[in-house]
Amino acid sequence: MTTSTPTATRATEPDRRLPTLGGFAPGALRIELRRVLRNRRTLAFTLIMPGAFFLIFGLPQRGQSLDNGRPVAAYVMISLAVYAAMVATTSVGGAVATERALGWSRQLRLTPLRPAAYVATKLITAMSLGLLAVVVEFLVGAVAGVRIPVYVWLLSGVAAWLGSLVFAAFGLFIGYLAPAENVMQIIGPVLAVLAMFGGLFVPVEVLPDVLQQVAKFTPVYGMGVLARAPLTGEGVSMAAVANLVVWALLFGVGAARLFRRDTARV
Repeated sequence: MTTSTPTATRATEPDRRLPTLGGFAPGALRIELRRVLRNRRTLAFTLIMPGAFFLIFGLPQRGQSLDNGRPVAAYVMISLAVYAAMVATTSVGGAVATERALGWSRQLRLTPLRPAAYVATKLITAMSLGLLAVVVEFLVGAVAGVRIPVYVWLLSGVAAWLGSLVFAAFGLFIGYLAPAENVMQIIGPVLAVLAMFGGLFVPVEVLPDVLQQVAKFTPVYGMGVLARAPLTGEGVSMAAVANLVVWALLFGVGAARLFRRDTARV
């Protein structure tokens, strides 16, 4: 008669240890980044179109100056960099709607991957594409002849990039809220309207008084004001900072609740 030893028993038991960092893996992040960069439609809307807008609308204003002597073309360039970053981050976040439609959420529930690790991968991917969008827009401006102090390039670029985190959360929110076939139909017009209220296409000051007041409560307004502040010399607006923080919390909490609801039923 033979008996199993404790060592043999332990050897046959599966390893039930949870993965480190909730399953977040650099390899998965690299795959996600490559997948996004291979999407020609996304690259066209986030990298090519804003640069083309600058050449069409910003380049003819190279000889004009703001009240502080800085070039108007730089004002247009920074505004379009904000637009490029918000479109980039929103598109990556909104892509979760397609994954939901394909049943990817169900597959993820069968793995040790934690929801926080999945969301972190999406956010890092979105912010990476947002950074690339800002860099490309600034390169287009520099090649076209925009000349501003180095600190303005850096501070405006960082503000445009970090502010786009709000729209990464917005993209996730819409991605978990709307069906895949309707996401881009919702995101496109919404971003265009928000960009107008944020002064990215035309200065807010040219809007009617009522719309100017409404614009101050939209998420793009704070993002645009902070990104252009190093150029205009207006300083950091605490109202603009509060605007971004409040919208980031609203979209972030909304996306988290929708994510839990979505994964709870699969």
